[in-house]
Amino acid sequence: MIIKNDIPILEYDDSSVEVIAPDHDWTAERLPEKCLFAFLGDVVHEYAEKHSATVAQTLITVSHDTKVYVLHEEKEDICLVQPLIGAPAAVQLLDTLVSCGCKKVLAVGSCGVLADLPENAFIVPVRALRDEGTSYHYLPASRYIDLDKEPVAAIENVFRKHEIPFVTCTTWSTDGFFRETKDMVKYRLEEGCSVVEMECAALAACARKRGAAFGQFLFTADSLANVHEYDARDFGADSHEKALELGLDILRNYR
Repeated sequence: MIIKNDIPILEYDDSSVEVIAPDHDWTAERLPEKCLFAFLGDVVHEYAEKHSATVAQTLITVSHDTKVYVLHEEKEDICLVQPLIGAPAAVQLLDTLVSCGCKKVLAVGSCGVLADLPENAFIVPVRALRDEGTSYHYLPASRYIDLDKEPVAAIENVFRKHEIPFVTCTTWSTDGFFRETKDMVKYRLEEGCSVVEMECAALAACARKRGAAFGQFLFTADSLANVHEYDARDFGADSHEKALELGLDILRNYR
């Protein structure tokens, strides 16, 4: 049934009869149940090579090829992938991975801060504001999406085990990197958002629609806390390797 609206982005079809199936290009075997969806750049490929990961399949698009790695751990295999930035591309990849076997997905990446938070601090979103377009194709319209409790608990448990400070938060997921206006930053901060990124709400919606568990943790990068003087800092570069190791440890301990 289609929920109709004068505004197209607010329309939703709850049907699962799709013209193009998410696994239509997949020719490899089924993927492991656990997946680290790592917005971490070259460290993903370096780690995969160093630990003799196999490439389950390379997903080819006109602009970018994505290698889907499988890490052969002592107790279980774990899928590892470096997605593209932005909700539409990231969710297209996630939808394929879930349809091919990944049912426990952990995403990790950087975020901008709206509040006065230091760089390279760890953040665990428990709710995401849906200010992007992709999530509305997977779930009916709502202002927020709450993240799954079990993955959030698994993240928090590992952080406590390693005595790593963290805070939970509501994150602002937006498509408009260059439309984070001064007034909008102030508005989002006032309604409880302390960080901003581009994918969390959409990834959570896709996973929920497809029956996968989803959690995410972030590390702080650039700062919008002073809207009159943007501070790019170092975009959280010092956290990439640590975040990858933490993500894998969380998945190993996630039952």
